[in-house]
Amino acid sequence: MPQHLSIFDPFEGMRFGNHICFLCGTTISADQQTPVFPAWLMEEYGFAHEPLRLLDQSVVTYQDLKIPCCHQCQTQHLQPLEEKVQKALAQGVTGIRALDPKLLFQWMGKMFYGTLITELIKEQNPLVQPEYAVSEQPKMLMKFQAFFRVLQSLRVPMAFADFLPGSLFVIDVDASAEPTRFEFRDELSTMMFSLRLDNVLIVSCLLDNGMIKDAMKRVWQEIEFKQLQPIQAAELSARIFYAGYLLNVIPDYLVRATKPQDDHLVMDTLIDDVTNVIFNPWQHSSYAKLLATMWAKWGISQEDILRDPQEEPMSMLFSPEGEFIAFPQIPGQV
Repeated sequence: MPQHLSIFDPFEGMRFGNHICFLCGTTISADQQTPVFPAWLMEEYGFAHEPLRLLDQSVVTYQDLKIPCCHQCQTQHLQPLEEKVQKALAQGVTGIRALDPKLLFQWMGKMFYGTLITELIKEQNPLVQPEYAVSEQPKMLMKFQAFFRVLQSLRVPMAFADFLPGSLFVIDVDASAEPTRFEFRDELSTMMFSLRLDNVLIVSCLLDNGMIKDAMKRVWQEIEFKQLQPIQAAELSARIFYAGYLLNVIPDYLVRATKPQDDHLVMDTLIDDVTNVIFNPWQHSSYAKLLATMWAKWGISQEDILRDPQEEPMSMLFSPEGEFIAFPQIPGQV
């Protein structure tokens, strides 16, 4: 295989550290780093100095969150991607929706992976030993390894055969109702990652081959081109995140055999255990608990959401008859 098509796999031998480029594995000096959240994004949305708590309970600011990266990967691969996303985001929801989904997947994936790498490096010398260390969970490491294989499309010319590795939802939020400039949420174990940037909300599962988006097809068709109130966007996020919890299969990725003249790799995908159900059963109580965390700022509790255990959980998106609610009435607010 030509050198420029070779894939780096840091999970073989757990090759993570401040002297190893996260993207290509080149040995670098400790000062060669790139911010997990791009500088232009932190400057535009003013969150560089906001605190972020890691799994070992240490607190860093977003601007302190950096990963080792060689000069070539920074200038040849990451910077061009950032420029494309920055240009698209300047056009708001319309620009992000028009962006190649593969580029959006890479952009979200790079930030997700950056937070993961930070956790893995810090586990070597943690402030407080995490209850469940990422590096000691084989199933999670298998997921991360599969994910990084397709994230190598940042550096290695790569085509996906009739699939996108993740589910991506771009949501238009009424920012005038709640002028939040930036919100970030991730869940390492389920590969979920979301960003709110003014009126643009991007929610993603980064390792499901689009299965969550397919499962939510009916809901998404109803909502995709509507502007949601912030409480509705939070509910949709909860539904997507909960689907990530229920997902019961792990996609794997295989490189199709190459020929000497090939200028890119083709990735095929498979599910290791096709006998498994794709999603575990939905449980109202578990969903309500997650939704309550998303709705905490509106003072809505899990008990409120499940006021009648025999009925569907409270929804600000749809009426009991299944009709979309244009302007939901928030409990406790006139």
